[in-house]
Amino acid sequence: MSTNDPGQMPEFVVDNNHLYREETITDLKVASIKVLTPINLDGSADQSRTAIYVGHTQLMSPEGPVPLQAPLEANNLEEAMTLFPDAMRQALTEMVEKIKEMQQQQKQKEMDSSRIIIPGR
Repeated sequence: MSTNDPGQMPEFVVDNNHLYREETITDLKVASIKVLTPINLDGSADQSRTAIYVGHTQLMSPEGPVPLQAPLEANNLEEAMTLFPDAMRQALTEMVEKIKEMQQQQKQKEMDSSRIIIPGR
């Protein structure tokens, strides 16, 4: 979905060869695993492709819930459940690193913009 002309409506084209049925599995506490099962246009399972598993959870912060998600390189739901804790820890680590990097960039911008320029020096 893209267009080069801002006044032109984008095309909404469904890729009939890349369809998935979405199902969510949850423990109603911490884990939520999205299972994307490949299907054919008639809704039947597409056995030529493998399912995709994505882990989801959220952490509470003073500003509200913070969502975390990560792909789970699993062949079945049991493997996905086993991989879930490490995947969420890794996603959290990456998010914290990204936040620290963004904070450093913001501080650098503030320092750069607050420099006093004295002509002739």
